[in-house]
Amino acid sequence: MSDERIAGAPISWGVCEVPGWGYQLPPARVLAEMRELGLAATELGPDGFLPGEPGAMAEVLSLHHLQAVGGFTPLLLHVADHDPVPEVEMLLQAYAATGSDVLVLSAVTGLDGYDARPALDDAGWRTLLTNLDRLAGLAIEHGVRAVLHPHVGTMVENGDEVQRVLDGSSISLCLDTGHLLIGGTDPAELTRQAPHRIAHTHLKDVDVTLAHQVQAGRRTYTEAVREGMYRPLGQGDVDFEAIVGHLRGQGYDGWYVLEQDTILTEAPRGEGPLADVRLSVDHLRSVLGS
Repeated sequence: MSDERIAGAPISWGVCEVPGWGYQLPPARVLAEMRELGLAATELGPDGFLPGEPGAMAEVLSLHHLQAVGGFTPLLLHVADHDPVPEVEMLLQAYAATGSDVLVLSAVTGLDGYDARPALDDAGWRTLLTNLDRLAGLAIEHGVRAVLHPHVGTMVENGDEVQRVLDGSSISLCLDTGHLLIGGTDPAELTRQAPHRIAHTHLKDVDVTLAHQVQAGRRTYTEAVREGMYRPLGQGDVDFEAIVGHLRGQGYDGWYVLEQDTILTEAPRGEGPLADVRLSVDHLRSVLGS
């Protein structure tokens, strides 16, 4: 596995769609630092991070010699009278212009942030699963692969919910090692059980002590991120060697995206987030090279 399949994500630099998340670094710095690290590609980041017009978006990425992967797309998928298709059709125009090939779907609650979520009844589940299959089919028509991203504070968070998606939909998964662990799913075990359903990865290491506090409701997700729940790869409790081994055993050829949610309280002095991402890149290269 070469560096050609290692990508960055703007949230590793604190750039996030959640209102009030923290200080937002400018795209020019984030993209330049990705290239400085030798990353081949980037996810697109939240609305407003890159230019909205597809041609202008492609031009900015080309300027920084970065390929576009696609990216995290929060959508309301469980509400019967809300159709997510028009929004995705517009987004796929930008994907065509930038050569993006992965649509990372997240089944959001309709509330701001990720600190609370409603319960979903059977009718809501039917709507959600139907929409996942509809969007996966739409993406394929555009040469794009859709994946569902289980995520803390969304409608698909815990192990039972992940299994319900695997059983009730044909969509592939984004293996986010952090969100799965916090939601109660061992990412290495999921990779062992269903490697054929994993088409994209978000790699983050986790301080499991803080993760347990989120699971128990003693800290909100946002508080735990601010306190450093996500660690550089190799400095937390996720078994990346096992995960990469299971994926490679099934011929995984997708992206390895370094995506460690970070909150900046102010403009960073010195290297800032670059230092942690560098540690993660070095560790991932070591694992992929072993």
